[in-house]
Amino acid sequence: MTLAIALLLSIIAGAAELAFDVRSMRQEVVEDTRYRLDLIHGTAAEAAFQLNPDLAAQVSEGLFSGGRVDSVMISDDFGRTMATRQREALAEESQLAHTLFGDIVDYRQTLFYQAAPDAPPTAVGEISLTLALDSLGRDFTDRSLLIFTLGVSKALAIAALLALVFHWFVTRPLLQVHAAIASTDPRQPGQWPKPRMKHHDNDELGHLVESVDELLQAFQQGLDQRDQLHQISTMDGLTGIANRRHLDAFLTREWRRAKRYGHPVSVVFLDIDHFKEFNDQYGHVVGDDTLRAVAEVLAGVVHRASDLVARYGGEEFVCVLPDTGLEGAMRVAARIQQGIHELDILHAHSTCAGHVTASFGVACSEPNESDTSWEALLAEADRQLYRAKRLGRDRIVSAQDCATESGTGR
Repeated sequence: MTLAIALLLSIIAGAAELAFDVRSMRQEVVEDTRYRLDLIHGTAAEAAFQLNPDLAAQVSEGLFSGGRVDSVMISDDFGRTMATRQREALAEESQLAHTLFGDIVDYRQTLFYQAAPDAPPTAVGEISLTLALDSLGRDFTDRSLLIFTLGVSKALAIAALLALVFHWFVTRPLLQVHAAIASTDPRQPGQWPKPRMKHHDNDELGHLVESVDELLQAFQQGLDQRDQLHQISTMDGLTGIANRRHLDAFLTREWRRAKRYGHPVSVVFLDIDHFKEFNDQYGHVVGDDTLRAVAEVLAGVVHRASDLVARYGGEEFVCVLPDTGLEGAMRVAARIQQGIHELDILHAHSTCAGHVTASFGVACSEPNESDTSWEALLAEADRQLYRAKRLGRDRIVSAQDCATESGTGR
């Protein structure tokens, strides 16, 4: 595009330069013709004074040899023709040549001869000369072509140089900025590969990069705030593990996946034994510390990336174990129970031990197309939890009619 614009401008500039050159060429033609007439004036006057046709013919032949002359005639003071010379074949004259040079082709000059040093010059004859329009037209065309070609070449060379400089100092840095933006991870816009703009720190490109950087950092801050809000909305504020909202979403997703691939899903439901009495005896601050300690035990045991530990509410917790059969889930529950025992948190009002314990209900299911919801699985684990409480607490109970062990062992 730059070269095309430069070419158009060079054509316009070349046309303007040709217009000025027409005036220059006209002046050159007139001055050159008059100079040549002045140069042969003395010889032509002597030929006319002596009535010497041979000398007159030599003069006319000399003028004619210039190439631009169409006809030459030398006459004496009686009007008799002494010598004449004219081109044999007339070339076709162009309208352009006639328009440009038609008024400067005819020249007449009176010949004066001084017979004695003290005698005044006397008119002895006349010389007339006519220039060839076709020759002037060809000279103008050749000259115009050269001028126009040189003008366009210079303009294109300057444009190419400007385009190269523009590409190096403007387009190339802009492409670097574009490439950096295009390679930016939308999830981490603040970590975009910010390009270094050498020699552009204080110009528009430098300001552009800084503005883009500020914009992407603002985007990053917004994403961080969104993630923080999302984490707040899905994490339990006291224990730092998933809350009920996160649990529901996780179960819905894993239940759908288990139906698609025919994998089992197990749930461990646990409740801290006699937690109300514990709070009444030791206070809510100690109770909160105990909930956090139990949550840490759960997170330490259930550490697979595909599993989830969540606080269901109050002192109740749920572990969701995808791709895990009943036997594996029972082993996970046993490790959690052992971890809670090892906390050795004093609980004087416990009916089953002198420290904090928990009751566990375990359920497992391999959902099929007719199983529309995970709620039945969670309800079954809850029923087994209450069976464990009725049987004396601090124990792990599972449904006797659950599907036989399948899936990943623990």
